[in-house]
Amino acid sequence: MLREEQIRLLKGLIRYQESGTNVDAGGIIQNPSNTYTCEERFEKEWNTFFKDYPQIVGMTGDLPEPGTFFTREDFGIPLLATRDEKGKFKAFANVCAHRGVIVENEAKGKKVKFSCPFHGWTYNNSGKLIGFPKPDHFGEIDKSCYGLTELPCLEKYGFLWVHPSPKGEIDLDKLFDKRLKDDLEAWGFQNLVLTHEEEYITEMNWKLAIDTFGETYHFSVLHKDTLFNEFHGNVQMFDTFKRNARLTLCTRNIDAMKLEPEEDWHICKGAFPVYYFFPNIILNVSGEGIILVREYPLDNSPHRSVSKISFYFWPHVIENLKELGIDPSNIEENDTAQANDIHPYSGFGEIIRDEDYVAAAASHKGLRAGTLDFTTFGKNEPALHHYHNTCLLYTSDAADDVYKRQILI
Repeated sequence: MLREEQIRLLKGLIRYQESGTNVDAGGIIQNPSNTYTCEERFEKEWNTFFKDYPQIVGMTGDLPEPGTFFTREDFGIPLLATRDEKGKFKAFANVCAHRGVIVENEAKGKKVKFSCPFHGWTYNNSGKLIGFPKPDHFGEIDKSCYGLTELPCLEKYGFLWVHPSPKGEIDLDKLFDKRLKDDLEAWGFQNLVLTHEEEYITEMNWKLAIDTFGETYHFSVLHKDTLFNEFHGNVQMFDTFKRNARLTLCTRNIDAMKLEPEEDWHICKGAFPVYYFFPNIILNVSGEGIILVREYPLDNSPHRSVSKISFYFWPHVIENLKELGIDPSNIEENDTAQANDIHPYSGFGEIIRDEDYVAAAASHKGLRAGTLDFTTFGKNEPALHHYHNTCLLYTSDAADDVYKRQILI
């Protein structure tokens, strides 16, 4: 994050905290309950936001060196992502050109060749068919016409994008405006190291999972024994970047930081930036690393979803953890007090799973009962205003009119 932006955000948080005020969206909005339960709406979202939209599938740290790969099956297309011998990020449909079988079944690893388990057709990590058994029996084919289907992909700012359609386009000028690109460029996320991943399946709409990250109004109640010890609840800054946004939370460390000379301030000393990358990505940033949250619907249903959460650390943090005898790949199982000295949000995943998602699943159950026409977003919840207005903007047949129909009351 640019230095001047860090100072602006920190001063804004201090002003809110000291005056007992908060960011103000300008009013309250009512969000129709069928936002989360309507089958027709879900189908439109699936086609618009997942099947025909560039997807962030991971970070540079997921493919740390040539020959590494990972697979995904999150948005309707089996994906094989590789880093070839030249270090270039590649993405393919993980589908054999012979009979359509899934080629690679491992979640991740290091390979330069991938062989289909059905007949042994073999591809290199650039997607080319390099061999198949008994060519004299099978018949003569032009191997150059039988490679894995390549998908549009892009690596930038430490993120890996893939478009699910071979004919799709990834245009960062459309996805991210200049202010956000400058912000991300300054972080250096490409240097982060993946340490571990978790997956939470929940009986709720995928957007309810997104909503849990959208305000700190609930911290003093839902997280009274956990995050509320680390954060000033209901104190935040909020910025929009067209379809994307950033919510900056206020940590209790700001109390000590504001006594330091301003030249010693850093955003992660007193704040916790949370980025909304539309439509399904939440990026949580701390001084120790980041937590990338990817939300997806499950079972072609608005009523079930999965959160895929990846933890990345800065290299120097990993070295510090190892010196203390802490395994970075399984930090949740280490001594909590010792782990917290290095990474104060080491239990973040458990809190999301056991507190936020439990509440969100209860909300979904309540909304399915059909007794509530609207959920309500307060003026202190601007991220929820912006996110749901943007969802409507991209799925409505009369987008401009619908955007305006989110009435402030």
